[in-house]
Amino acid sequence: MWRRARRAAALAASCAPLAAWSQEAAVAAPSAASAPQTLQQVEIRGKAQASGAGETATGLGLTPRETPQSISVITRERIEDFGLADAGAVLASVTGINVERVETDRTYYTARGFDVTNFQLDGIGLPFANGSQWGDIDSAAYERIDVLRGANGLLSFTGNPSATINFVRKRPTAAFQASALVGIGSWNDRRLEADVSGAMLADGGVRGRLVVADEDRDSYLDRYHNHRTMASGLVDVDLGDRTVLSLGVLDQRTRARSPMWGALPLYHTDGTPTDYAVSTSTAADWAWWNNDDTRVTAELAHDFGNRWQAKATATYREQDADSELFYVYGTPDRTTGLGLSSYPSAFSGHYRQAMLDARASGPFTLGGREHQLMFGASIGRQNAHEHSGYGNDIGTPLPDLATWDGSYPKPAFTASSNGSSWIDKRSGAYGAVRFSLADPLSLVIGANVTRVSSEGENYGVPHAYTHTETTPYAGVVYDIDAHYSAYASYTKIFSPQTEVDANRQPLAPIQGSNVEAGIKADWLDGRLAGSLAVFRTRQANTAEAAGAFPDGASYYRPIAATSTGFEAEVTGRIAAGWDVAAGYTQLRLTDDATGADARTYVPRRTFRLSTTAQVPWLPALKLGASVAAQSAISTIDESAGFTATIRQGGYATLGLMARYEFDPHWSATLNLDNVADRKYLTSLYWTQTYYAPPRQARLSLRWTY
Repeated sequence: MWRRARRAAALAASCAPLAAWSQEAAVAAPSAASAPQTLQQVEIRGKAQASGAGETATGLGLTPRETPQSISVITRERIEDFGLADAGAVLASVTGINVERVETDRTYYTARGFDVTNFQLDGIGLPFANGSQWGDIDSAAYERIDVLRGANGLLSFTGNPSATINFVRKRPTAAFQASALVGIGSWNDRRLEADVSGAMLADGGVRGRLVVADEDRDSYLDRYHNHRTMASGLVDVDLGDRTVLSLGVLDQRTRARSPMWGALPLYHTDGTPTDYAVSTSTAADWAWWNNDDTRVTAELAHDFGNRWQAKATATYREQDADSELFYVYGTPDRTTGLGLSSYPSAFSGHYRQAMLDARASGPFTLGGREHQLMFGASIGRQNAHEHSGYGNDIGTPLPDLATWDGSYPKPAFTASSNGSSWIDKRSGAYGAVRFSLADPLSLVIGANVTRVSSEGENYGVPHAYTHTETTPYAGVVYDIDAHYSAYASYTKIFSPQTEVDANRQPLAPIQGSNVEAGIKADWLDGRLAGSLAVFRTRQANTAEAAGAFPDGASYYRPIAATSTGFEAEVTGRIAAGWDVAAGYTQLRLTDDATGADARTYVPRRTFRLSTTAQVPWLPALKLGASVAAQSAISTIDESAGFTATIRQGGYATLGLMARYEFDPHWSATLNLDNVADRKYLTSLYWTQTYYAPPRQARLSLRWTY
């Protein structure tokens, strides 16, 4: 557990000169004003929102208040306060985001009723990402995480109506700084973090940053164990007064033992719901799942000196998944618990992605007023190969899960096999203009022209398609006064899908439109921000789960659905030492063909709250609380030959935190999650699921310099 990966050690060696040059570099480094604006460090402590968060939407460098969409920013301070060690934990605290943990090592995200499939790294879209995350993304590498709700087709290739999640990495600093963390928690959870940054040459012309994390833990779930390592290295090189070359590596490796593939059955043969112990797992004691994700980036940024900037980013990514898993299917008898059968399988997936993005932005004058322009182009390619092997013991009866200890003979996985192999290509050009029509009124218009193609074979079934689509974007912002702005925006939706139908053919791309309007505000010199938004999304070809293949993989049917609702959020500093982030979402999601509720596993009402405050009479002590609440959810399953309705009632969970700063360098933090020990299901996204963690505690000691 405590050994670092060899790649992390190599990165550490490359950054060894940091400490040696720290004092000289602090004096010799160029001022922030001489560096390109796109690479400047953003200070967000005490501010309601990061000033660069609007970059996620339009690429125009707008502030959140200037952006005609809803934006939430999760700061580094909030991540550390509540011990949010992975992206799932971070996003579960965000207004309007639902984290669907369908298995121990597979997670989906939804917003405004639809799957989140748009992801960015430092504002650059990841065109081949789908809504499923294998393993958890470690949060230690990121300075903040921006969430843009609503469609964003300008910078992410597609106009998905749910949300865009932008992971903003920690950047190198000229001044030397370092931190380290040691943490322990429930179920033998042990975590290490280290973060070092500074100049690597005396003149400050080369700066580097290395972040590493290692987490090793057992689980409340029977037999489950997870070990995750992460290393992020970034080097900035000044190629003159106005040009910076940034090179980066982000590597994460996850080793899961006895992970769940599929999950618990939710009802008995008589239709009554199952009620297992929280620790119950369907994993065999020999099962394992390894996930490796390595990303190499090169970024060249130039400041032309007249507030025009250009940036080109090349990304290469390797994802490898290897596993031997155990799937359980069937419907148990209410009295005996019998009726379940085995489906062991070995799976491997290997994905290679390459992408190039180039863009430029800056001001121009027209009609005596200054406006802003952004334009760019992207091209990307993915090669994917998947292979599944099966044993000859599929369908072997299993004992009652309530008493099963995971024992099952491990098969050879050579009885039969199949797989997939395909190539995806995407290219596009995009642009946006912000017209200043009057002092209080601005108009943002833009478009993205995207061409996507895919060719290959999906488990024996060939497929090939090519689509070209133009996704327009329009938004208007009116500043009512110094504190309030009203806005409205419209965009089309176009999003190719990875989900397949019962014939293993990809579903047609999602198409539709998204309209949003609202009011944004800031108070207390920008330290506190608020927003209220209403939205309406109409979407065709939405993937709705329709069943499962014999190998356990799901297939889907397309539906047309409409989502309407509103969101409200307040975030920032209410008073000295008192920070808050609170949000409420309410929506209605219907099937256009029938008028009935659609995707009923999505909660119609959610509430999120995170707040911390320094104790006035003991400033070294910070106390905090978090609340996550949602309304009831349900799903229907007919695979057993009758209609079974599964329901999870509404619930709320409470988290608490306390931090004590012993001096400017040392602090200790205690976090408690699910304080009331509420028992609830993690998700009804599929018709199998498992129970969320019971009450748990974490204690960490942090050193900073």
